Amino acid sequence: MADTSTTKKVVKPAKYSVIKQYICENIESGEWPQNAKVPSENELTQQFDVSRMTARRALQELTEQGILVRSQGAGTFVATFKSQSSLLEIRNISDEISERGHSHHAKQLLLKSIAVTEELAILLNLKNNEHVYYSEILHCENKHPIQLEQRYVNASLVPEYLLQDFTEITPHEYLSSVAPLTEATHEIEAVLASSVVCEQLEIDKQTPCLQVKRRTWSKQGVVSVAILTAPGDKYRLGSHLKF
Repeated sequence: MADTSTTKKVVKPAKYSVIKQYICENIESGEWPQNAKVPSENELTQQFDVSRMTARRALQELTEQGILVRSQGAGTFVATFKSQSSLLEIRNISDEISERGHSHHAKQLLLKSIAVTEELAILLNLKNNEHVYYSEILHCENKHPIQLEQRYVNASLVPEYLLQDFTEITPHEYLSSVAPLTEATHEIEAVLASSVVCEQLEIDKQTPCLQVKRRTWSKQGVVSVAILTAPGDKYRLGSHLKF
């Protein structure tokens, strides 16, 4: 009788991914602490039997993710252990955490409809008697609180917002699918968070926090206003620009 079973083809990971995993494992294990120098492009080329371009790509991608810091003429080093988010690019926080090789977990603290205030009416371009949707999500990285997301959403543009489970999908990811982003503004400042927020983030009241106020638009109008608060000693904003 003929064997009709099929054999699944094993797909090997790209060589630059293998190098990235090797570097991340050494950092995670503590073998390479923060500010430690990592192997050069030439050393990685010889160690993994790859082209210099492949080694460069691995180092560059880890640099763009905030895991490494490259200094021309000095080498490449392990970055300080703070989570990094892009300042100029709006990204899904769960994707950022996954790219660092960590796990994302979200706690849905609040999800409700609220009466619009005068300030919100201006920011969301609404009438004073309208309601808006409000969500409060605590994002965790490896089970540790990393960011509190307080978001006000234009109910007329996103009518099913309150029906979502934001432990399964982030507000950013959902809004991007139903009201694609066309424009955004940011306000960034250092703050001392309220007692309630400090308790949620599991930090001392005197811990400085980084707070980003973000207003986003779709083609139909202003979609949401988000206040993102993160402990200053665990989070930073950064970007990599090419000209």
